[in-house]
Amino acid sequence: MTDRHHLLVHGTTFAAVGDGGDISGVRGGGFPAGLFVRDARHLSRWQLTVDGAVPETLTPVADSDAARCVLVPRGGRQEPPAYTVFREQAVIDSVFVESVRVTSNRPVPTTVRIAVTADADFTDQFELRSDHRTYAKTGALRSRRILDDGVEFGYRRGEWHSRTTVTADPPPDGVEETGTGARRLVWTLGLEPHGSAELALRVAARPHGAVQDPTIPPSPAAAGERLLAMEGEFMEGVAFPTGWPELAAACARGLSDLAALQVPAAGPDGEDLRVPAAGAPWFLTLLGRDALLTSLFALPYRPGLAAATLPALAATQATEVGTRSVAQPGKIVHEVRHGELAHFGQVPYGRYYGSVDATPLFLVLLGAYVEHTGDVAMARRLEAHARAAIGWMLDHGGLTSRGYLVYRADQGGLANQNWKDSPGAICSADGSRPTGPVMAAGAQGYAYDALRRTAHLARTVWGDEVYAALLEQAAGDLRDRFQRDFWMGDRSFPALALDGEGRQVDALASDAGHLLWSGLLDKEYGELVGRRLLEPDFFSGWGVRTLAADQAAYHPMSYHRGSVWPHDNALITLGLARYGLHDEARAVAHALVDAATATGHRLPEVLAGYGRDTHPEPVPYPHACVRESRSAATPLALLTAVGGA
Repeated sequence: MTDRHHLLVHGTTFAAVGDGGDISGVRGGGFPAGLFVRDARHLSRWQLTVDGAVPETLTPVADSDAARCVLVPRGGRQEPPAYTVFREQAVIDSVFVESVRVTSNRPVPTTVRIAVTADADFTDQFELRSDHRTYAKTGALRSRRILDDGVEFGYRRGEWHSRTTVTADPPPDGVEETGTGARRLVWTLGLEPHGSAELALRVAARPHGAVQDPTIPPSPAAAGERLLAMEGEFMEGVAFPTGWPELAAACARGLSDLAALQVPAAGPDGEDLRVPAAGAPWFLTLLGRDALLTSLFALPYRPGLAAATLPALAATQATEVGTRSVAQPGKIVHEVRHGELAHFGQVPYGRYYGSVDATPLFLVLLGAYVEHTGDVAMARRLEAHARAAIGWMLDHGGLTSRGYLVYRADQGGLANQNWKDSPGAICSADGSRPTGPVMAAGAQGYAYDALRRTAHLARTVWGDEVYAALLEQAAGDLRDRFQRDFWMGDRSFPALALDGEGRQVDALASDAGHLLWSGLLDKEYGELVGRRLLEPDFFSGWGVRTLAADQAAYHPMSYHRGSVWPHDNALITLGLARYGLHDEARAVAHALVDAATATGHRLPEVLAGYGRDTHPEPVPYPHACVRESRSAATPLALLTAVGGA
């Protein structure tokens, strides 16, 4: 990562530390430094000094499930270091643990003074975004309380109450004020000749609403053992391809990340569930679209993800109109947040419904899950939710009135509400943006697939032939309309969207590959699209770009206008295979696996769009989520699409 932060992730908890294991306390920027639990920063400063100075990093933290580094005092060639510091850190649900071992390099007894400066500012993650927004917090109070073995930081604002405790074994000799609100824990340690001393540090976060104290492992090694056991259980029984070791490694890495990215949720009856979070650092929470696509990719290998995601989203399905949350009856949630700003309504994301495609994808996953597992009980249990989702698509979603799923920019939330949700992501080839309501191409493919799959459930599980016929008719009509209105005959390619007047938004975009996955295009059109996506302006050698590179709107470092997204390419690969374009599917799959191999077998959220012909290593996108559930599940989708070839 360009800013040298390293992520430790488990569930709703992540820590971002620097090369030497410190947390700088910097506010804002492209990456949030600190320990975060449920959208709040529970540790904003964590800095180690030895004998009053910050040691030099000899071996920096490496990206893994635990952070390990080696430090020495600053000095020169003629002054060998008097000591060496070995730091190891890990996170597990609501807990950050560290061991600090100081080893003397001298042949005589010596004394060292260790200090750890800690602070917890309880900043909401939305305050750390680089959008320059500020939020009033009237009546907010911070507190610090000295404990026998450390210090407790507290935060109150009305009924909101959060705490962070920092404790140590052995207890510190003292806890000092710093003049900044931080507290400094200090130890004076006597070391025998070439001897060592070790500190065990524990940080426990108690976010607002926590019903019980977290379980604190005794050491980072113990936390690591628990994490490895969970990862092993999650990967158990998955048959990795033996003839393609690089894909096997990417699948294993992806499953390991998915095990760490599980966050708690509740089902319709209040049952406890664990669902895939979208990604760290910014989206370690339930996002409807992301959880649905992740569950779809993993369905043949880990159907339990779908079995949790479906009821969790059913439980948060909208039942009434909410102007600020963009809620409408039957709509599936886009984003769920648990932070202070969401609690007090200062951001609309507590339950935010600004997504045009989560609702059809919910129906696609339900149909695919029942088809794959034969679990008709799930289809019966969620029948009312599925019918409500269909009702939203036909009514508020726009299928009946406009002929397509349609969204409008949300002034307080997202301008675009399809998967390319950044401002300007939906554009014409020249970069101009559409006006008025938007009908995005990919969402229409999802709607088509949702109608067909739900018709099958109505006929085979619910015993409602009339409803099934109605949905099949709606699907057929949508397919005919789409190929009439979206197809650009002069380019043999579908438009990215239609604007409010029904005019084509003519950028050549990767979303066309989603139409192959959904089966919306006739075979002739589908084959034209599939082959076009493999031409050099689209295909970078690391994957298919979000926009073809010969258009004025293209930028290789744009979030959605020229970058390469692994999950986007997973859908494209599945679509190519569906239309019988197996050589093209293998080309995309090999490109993605090569990209994963070059980055430690882990696919990031997004890569820059630079071509492999001029850049023999994939160029990272600077603000990508390092661990992202859709990308983690992408190798599984590739395995489904092309096997181990």
